[in-house]
Amino acid sequence: MKKGVSSDAPLVWSSEHGRICPGCGKPAAACACARKPARPAVDGIVRVRRETKGRGGKTVTVVAGVPRDDGGIRELAGELKRRCGTGGTVKDGEIEIQGDHRDLIVAELEKRGYTVKRAGG
Repeated sequence: MKKGVSSDAPLVWSSEHGRICPGCGKPAAACACARKPARPAVDGIVRVRRETKGRGGKTVTVVAGVPRDDGGIRELAGELKRRCGTGGTVKDGEIEIQGDHRDLIVAELEKRGYTVKRAGG
């Protein structure tokens, strides 16, 4: 054993499997801890709120609780961004649209048949 190397050190690379996950000890391709957990069940109500925290004072409109899979949420986000004429993204199953577009987004989602609530102040 080399000097300064502990026998308790986790394996990080193997010539047989390549990169090893330090969390579960399995090959990176079969890592169980890297898989995203299933999204929590939604209650059928889409909530639209405005946020500014952690964004350098910039305002974003957040749409949470959309009962769709990841591909459907990305598609809906693209349609909402085009409708608002601004940018945005999808993070952790929530749609973030740049700027304060709550009224427009609530109207658009209600037109599409969603039950929508304005959340926050």
